[in-house]
Amino acid sequence: MADASIAARLERLPSTRGFWRRLIWLSLGGFFEFYDLFLAAYIQPGLVKSGILTTTTPGLFGTTGFAGFVAAFFSGLFVGTALFGFVADRLGRRVIFTGSLLWYAAASLVMAFQQDAFDLNLWRFICGIGIGVELVTIDTYIAELAPPGMRARAFAISNIIQFSAIPLAALLGWLLVPHVVLGLDGWRFVVMAGSVGAVLAWFVRARLPESPRWLATHGRTAEAEAIVESWEVEARLEGAVLPEPKEIRAEQGKGSFREIWRRPYLGRTIMLIVFNVFQAAGYYGFASWVPALLVSSGISVTKSLGYTFIIAIAAPFGPALGLLFDKLERKWVVMGAALAIMAAGLAFTQAHAMVAVIACGVALTLANNIMSFAYHGYQPELFPTRVRAQAVGFVYSFSRLSTVFGAFVIAAILREFGSAGVFIFIAGCMGIVAMVIGIFGPRTRDLPLEQISA
Repeated sequence: MADASIAARLERLPSTRGFWRRLIWLSLGGFFEFYDLFLAAYIQPGLVKSGILTTTTPGLFGTTGFAGFVAAFFSGLFVGTALFGFVADRLGRRVIFTGSLLWYAAASLVMAFQQDAFDLNLWRFICGIGIGVELVTIDTYIAELAPPGMRARAFAISNIIQFSAIPLAALLGWLLVPHVVLGLDGWRFVVMAGSVGAVLAWFVRARLPESPRWLATHGRTAEAEAIVESWEVEARLEGAVLPEPKEIRAEQGKGSFREIWRRPYLGRTIMLIVFNVFQAAGYYGFASWVPALLVSSGISVTKSLGYTFIIAIAAPFGPALGLLFDKLERKWVVMGAALAIMAAGLAFTQAHAMVAVIACGVALTLANNIMSFAYHGYQPELFPTRVRAQAVGFVYSFSRLSTVFGAFVIAAILREFGSAGVFIFIAGCMGIVAMVIGIFGPRTRDLPLEQISA
């Protein structure tokens, strides 16, 4: 009953200034994770120029090409999400949120000084483990803090902040990657910038409270009560009149990984696995390869980085546009964005002039990031608090595994069929995404988390 009482009191809270402040603190941490998540595309020309990696890969699974670098990172993300997603359910959202950040910052800094493909890929893999745990924890954290009517808006605003890291990475790549700075290749400074920023964000995030829902399900009711009471006081001081808490069915029992393979979660688990396999192949097929795709189309390295920066500026505007759809059912937003990606990818095959290339790139970026904010909010809604981080981490890990193999597939397609073949591949993946979510995705709009998972 204590679990139900805490959940009911959380559900009635309005969007106070304190709530948005906590969301911004969370999102600032995610900013530097997104910086590193999308870093590869913007340092790729520098890694090739320095002789550490090659653009394409000799053989399907060669480790000396850029595909091996992408695969190493997403292998780390897979380990972080699939094998360590459960730690946020066991130890709490806040402690994992902070610890994984320090892990990532240290590994990224070491990676910046590597001289050969093996060591570069090794530290990229280690870095990916920390970021994998972090991203799952952020999604879980936001879902548990946001009231039902604010969940979509909260994820949209969080993603606006997080995706703002992409133009920064692109700008630094454009300015630094073609040059040698203080005797070091410019790409190394691009990597170090994200590591330093992550350490600074750690001090901001130390002010975040633990999730009251997590505390209540682990028997720490007094702590949960104290946090919720402080937020209620905060709301009343801002003039809010809080309604009586609605009756909510309490979650029963402790979480178990086996639970996601039983009804009502079995169908959701399978649906999200298929979804993540194909959304990642399409999403990162563009996001991680855009400069290489432009160079393959005959555009110079310097111009491709400039075009990429212009395209990257659109990144935070995707979730900003998503605010227009925050009253819609989230599954339809995901489906519509996937269809838009498919259309933009097919249009890209016919784009050759500068304006057409940039226009198609911006359209792809906007649609990609609308889909991203929508599904990052959608996945944690479908599982109960007791197993939410582990379940989200598990299904999300298939996107990482998909990107590992997808990197080599895209390298092979690029080598054999050029950039047009890659964009056709992206379009096909997004067609499957739209079909899976549209047919099998459950509705979640304006429902309490406990009701969705009941």
